[in-house]
Amino acid sequence: MGCCGVKNTVTIWVNENKPEEDCNVKEGRKKAVLIAALSVVLIGLIVYIAAELGAFKVLGKKDNAGVRTELTSVELTKLMGNGINLGNTMEAYGHASLGTGAAVSSYETLWGQPVTTQEMITAMKNSGFDTIRIPVAWTNKMNFESGDYTISEDWFARVEEIVGYAMNENMYVIINDHWDGSWWGMFGSASADTRQKAMDMYISMWHQIAERFKDYSDYLIFESANEELGERLNDKDIAADSGTLSTDECYVMTNKINQTFVDTVRATGGNNTQRFLLIAGYGTDIKSTCDSRYVMPTDTAKNKLLVSVHYYEPFSYCGSTSLSSWGTIKHYEKQNELLEMMTRFTDAGYGVIFGEYAVALNADGSVKNNTCDFINNFLDNCDLYNYCPVLWDCSSLFKRSTLSWLDSDVEALYKARSFEAQSSLNEETIKENAKAEMAAALEAAPESLDNTTPAGAASDEAIAWLMFNSNDWNVTYSVGDEYNPSEKTEGIAAEDVKITGEGTYTVSLDFSKTGAGYANSTVFCALGISNGELLYPGYIINVVDLQINGKSYPLVAEPYTTSDDKKCTRMNIYNAWVKSVPAEARTADGDTSTVSPCIVDNEELGNITSISLTFEYKPGN
Repeated sequence: MGCCGVKNTVTIWVNENKPEEDCNVKEGRKKAVLIAALSVVLIGLIVYIAAELGAFKVLGKKDNAGVRTELTSVELTKLMGNGINLGNTMEAYGHASLGTGAAVSSYETLWGQPVTTQEMITAMKNSGFDTIRIPVAWTNKMNFESGDYTISEDWFARVEEIVGYAMNENMYVIINDHWDGSWWGMFGSASADTRQKAMDMYISMWHQIAERFKDYSDYLIFESANEELGERLNDKDIAADSGTLSTDECYVMTNKINQTFVDTVRATGGNNTQRFLLIAGYGTDIKSTCDSRYVMPTDTAKNKLLVSVHYYEPFSYCGSTSLSSWGTIKHYEKQNELLEMMTRFTDAGYGVIFGEYAVALNADGSVKNNTCDFINNFLDNCDLYNYCPVLWDCSSLFKRSTLSWLDSDVEALYKARSFEAQSSLNEETIKENAKAEMAAALEAAPESLDNTTPAGAASDEAIAWLMFNSNDWNVTYSVGDEYNPSEKTEGIAAEDVKITGEGTYTVSLDFSKTGAGYANSTVFCALGISNGELLYPGYIINVVDLQINGKSYPLVAEPYTTSDDKKCTRMNIYNAWVKSVPAEARTADGDTSTVSPCIVDNEELGNITSISLTFEYKPGN
């Protein structure tokens, strides 16, 4: 189109049939008409040029910027700064208890949070957060049981209102479908009809959301799921016959759901053809998402996909009250190692968003030791690798009811790390500062948090220990494939043992001197042998005697020996997250038909003051 196209859009006329007027008035009117005409021409020219460049968009409060077609997802995360979650609010699930007829506010406040206000979001922005993630449970106001997948207007209106609060502050906004009563378990149903209903509902849900927000700018980001795409596709919260998917099948289904998400959103047109889309990782776990079985979707838009993972390592510090301090060499090394793993995605052109991370409070509501150290090193990693970090907070650190911070040091940390505060620094300087801070923190870190705790296992030795998490997550001991005895609830007495070869060994945990004096049953307990797969490949673990509270416990199933990382040998005692026996499981006789990841009944255990395991360790057949 040539410039004459603009000219033809402007019509200038003077009514010469009007009565005679004073000369000055007439002259003034002529000048006004001429100025107005020239203004219209100038505006038209600007519109034409901008349109030709593909950049023009009339901006309103819901449109902080146009859709930036050339901006990549990796570049976007540099602009998003630090983020915060509006946790336990719009994702508070009350569908089963409140029904679809309840007022929206009754859902919004169901999990103890106040009604969201503009003032609240403004205070978050002023605290140094440039991005907000709004978790949403869409089925709260959906009669999905009857096959009606329509999201109610009042629910849509309230989500949109909160999105508007953030847009008013020029914040980036992420919305998703978040747990939602775990209807996702329908994907793992034994019924093909139920599985199809799950996909139909998912498509309908995202079609509605995408249509509702299609005119919003790329400051609004859609996220395919929360933590559900993975083993939780086997959840039985809503689908009682779920649990049919193997791990491989969970990966296949995860990839299928994510691809469906992208295709559904793009098909709605408008700004959704170029909108940034956040793709949920496998269980949002870093290692699982970096597995080759996890595949990012294909996309008609170029460089518009991001990947979402969460960080709660160690969970005893980040997600429960059991570990009150952090900051050993192993802690820093673990954090740095895990965060660096996600560069496989940035190197491939995908932006990375850590949609959740946190440090839990102590049981008395106080801030844990080294909270600022943990957060600062985490944010340094994000600066170094161009990740966007989004704090999970439910009025713990930032008190929404009073718009104030629990801790002044944490408050100052976030204000100093805002996008605005760092805007005077170039990218190279930010990265160099991050590197220097990370190196200094690691160099200053102690081997252990106290003088009585051993540092851990050397690379050329095998240590056997009991990994443990209580059912309420308040008591923990060295959970994970790396032996770390400093990661423990205060008061635990552990008997770990060095493996020297074939033989019989005993490991134990005593909880009598913890705060409660016991552990509330268990959600996870396993025997771990550090470097067992490397030093004693193919060895088998046989249970000789399992004692709970000083008494021998009759096993409810047979155990098996396996490994998750090909380094640490493991035998599950109770693992709530494993739904099927892995293909690599091994037993003394090779028969895995009667084995289970749960050889105790956690519902009957009750309060555990001590647990002891005597086992035989020997070569397999």
